[in-house]
Amino acid sequence: MTFADQPILIFDGACGTTLQQMVVPDDAWAGCEGCNEVLNLHAPEIIVQMHKSMYEAGAMVVETDTFGASRVVLAEYGLQDQVKEINHRAVENARKAMAGFSDRYIAGSIGPGTKLPSLGHIEVAELTAATREQAEALLEAGVDCLIVETCQDLLQTKTALITVFEVLASAKLELPVLASVTIEQQGTMLLGTDIAAVVATLEPYPLFSLGLNCATGPQDMTSHIHYLSQHWPGRISCIPNQGLPEVVGGQTVYPLRPADYAAQMHRFVTEQGVSIVGGCCGTGPEHIAALVNELEGVRPLEREVSA
Repeated sequence: MTFADQPILIFDGACGTTLQQMVVPDDAWAGCEGCNEVLNLHAPEIIVQMHKSMYEAGAMVVETDTFGASRVVLAEYGLQDQVKEINHRAVENARKAMAGFSDRYIAGSIGPGTKLPSLGHIEVAELTAATREQAEALLEAGVDCLIVETCQDLLQTKTALITVFEVLASAKLELPVLASVTIEQQGTMLLGTDIAAVVATLEPYPLFSLGLNCATGPQDMTSHIHYLSQHWPGRISCIPNQGLPEVVGGQTVYPLRPADYAAQMHRFVTEQGVSIVGGCCGTGPEHIAALVNELEGVRPLEREVSA
């Protein structure tokens, strides 16, 4: 069965917080500590192990360790000339982890970067060029879909999506493109855009899905998911954090237990028609295993979308 034909797609858990729980040798960072993407080059076995733990938990899709693998972000570490190599190696590492599994897929992750055009941090032309370079590298390496995620600025989102669809058209490829915005606890994207404006703005794009990720746990996403269920004509994704982070003993922790997370996600699938699920910050293999168990034999609610 192809990626697009799966009635439910279960994505993996978090990259960053999972890596924080793993033992990463100091020299693996090559002087670029905090740049998770550099581990694709200098500690590929760790990235393969991380992806494999998610596949073993039952995830159908893993996202490449490329969230910050655009020229704009990598330049902060002096790695701007290694965009193609890092993205290619990231896909290679995900593919190694997938060995021996069936009906498993690789999503090419494209993050929002660290500079927002609406705030004047970056020109649209520079953002376009960086997105094109990364998207081309991910497609060359052979991903099954592209996910433009953790979108905080609607101008950044539109720029990334237009660029991705131009790259696909130029390459004569048809590949699912997923968009995922981040709605903060106050109920809007970082720059004040609400979910209704997101839907109205992105409806013309040929997206495979639209949804939410990061920022909050599933509970705080309920009203936004409900709006998407009523107004978004395509598939809906929900990839939340494991609650709002708390500091316990000097360490940042995410409080949502796997069983509680899985139960809330079950309701999104059966009551709101969400068909793409996974986890963001704080989500480990144990959360994904609970999610897989909770959704066994479940089909998403068939929705009727308002005009």
